[in-house]
Formats: sequence, C-alpha cells, structure tokens
Amino acid sequence: MLHRNIHLSVNPPGSHYVTVNEDYLYYHYGCDDIQDQYKIYLLDLKFKVFHRNIHLSVNPPGSHYVTVKEDYLYYHYGCDEIQDQGWGCGYRTLQTLCSWVKFQQKATRDVPTIREIQKALVEMGDKPKNFDDSREWIGSFEVSICIDFFFNVPCKIVHIRSGIELEDHLTALESHFNIFGSPVMMGGDTDNSSKCILGVCFKPKSLLVLDPHCYDKNPTVDQVISGRLITWRTLDTFLESSFYNLCLPQLKSNS
Repeated sequence: MLHRNIHLSVNPPGSHYVTVNEDYLYYHYGCDDIQDQYKIYLLDLKFKVFHRNIHLSVNPPGSHYVTVKEDYLYYHYGCDEIQDQGWGCGYRTLQTLCSWVKFQQKATRDVPTIREIQKALVEMGDKPKNFDDSREWIGSFEVSICIDFFFNVPCKIVHIRSGIELEDHLTALESHFNIFGSPVMMGGDTDNSSKCILGVCFKPKSLLVLDPHCYDKNPTVDQVISGRLITWRTLDTFLESSFYNLCLPQLKSNS
C-alpha cells in the first residue's frame, strides 16, 4: 500500500511548525512487490481508506472467465462521510467507474463528489435546479453522460429487457472486458439497486458484482467478502421481472 500525506495522521509537538506542501506518496521496502497486490489500498486527501482491485480477493467459479483490467477504487455508502444510504448507490457505482477512468488517463481531476455530480447533471440540462443537493437517484444513463462530462469518455448503453436475457449478452460483455477492460454500471427497474459489473464467467454462467450497498465506512476486505458485497452471482439470481441497463465506458485500458 502507498500512503498519501501520511504525516497528516501525526499531531505536531507544538504550535509553531511548518510541514511539506502538496501531495506525496510514502514508498518503502517491498511496497511494489507484486505479491502484495491483493492487499493494496489507497488513501484520499482526507485519509479515508478505499480498497483497490478488491475483486482479486475472490476466486472465480470456473476456468472460462474474464475480468476488469487495471486499477479501480471501491466506492460505497458513506465512504466520504456523506450519509447516502438508501439513495446513493448509483453515485457510488459512478465514482467507482470514474476511479478506473482516472487511473487510465492519469487525470489530474479527482473523482467527482455526489454534489459535483448533481451540479453537473443540472448544468447539462438533464435535471431541474432542485435536483442539486437532493436525494434523488441516478441510473445508467446519468452515469454515462457524467463520465463524458467529467472525463470526456463516451459510454455505450445496453438495454436488457429481462434478467432472463442476460445470458444473451455474456459474449458481448466478454468482448467489452477484453477490448476495453473497464468496469460496467448495471441499473434496473424492479431490481433497481445499482451494481458494478467487474467480470463474466461462462461455466457456470455468472457475473462478478461489486455492490455499493456497504454500511460500514471503512470495511476490511474480509467484511466486504463475507457481506457478499463482492461476489460471483449466477444469472438465475437476477430478476426475470426486471429490465437492466448497462453503461460501458468506451476507453481502452492501458494494458
């Protein structure tokens, strides 16, 4: 793991002091050992923990599978002190997708906050003025135009009429992960809880789902796994009575 601005966690011994300006990362023995990749996480400017590539801690259910390429951070309920339980899942999945784009572009701008996302949707004319600072949900369409707005990356929207038709789209998802490698947003109607799709498996037919509905501000990897917040879900666990919309960022990974 690489700590950013780690000195901020240490209290100064007196009132007359000065410290380093701007950001830095703490490099040390073994910090870039490839064997440590399963335990890597990154800290933001407020010293909050975000798990990176948490799907690497979950074994695939079969041998024929493909997953997201390169790095992303796991955003979930309350991870930035905003109390968004019950309405913020779409924003959190968008932030996870944005973190992937940011890593790929080596972008200087930060992953947008929920408030910045709402302001952008109003500015684009997609939402009325009273949407700003509200608790209104967003779905795959809003996610797509926000990624374009903040990072100039177009997205593809795929409409799936029923959960029973997900099987028809496995090959297309496999192609997406092979060509682009980006995480995918999944929204729906009856099943309206936002999900981040990180991979596809063919035997058994499954999707690797990262769930933003985490109620712990700083969960451990074990807590995320035991809570089934990162898990391979067989297709029969998706609702036949619900349609699903996928948002696929069209930016190729650097790998």
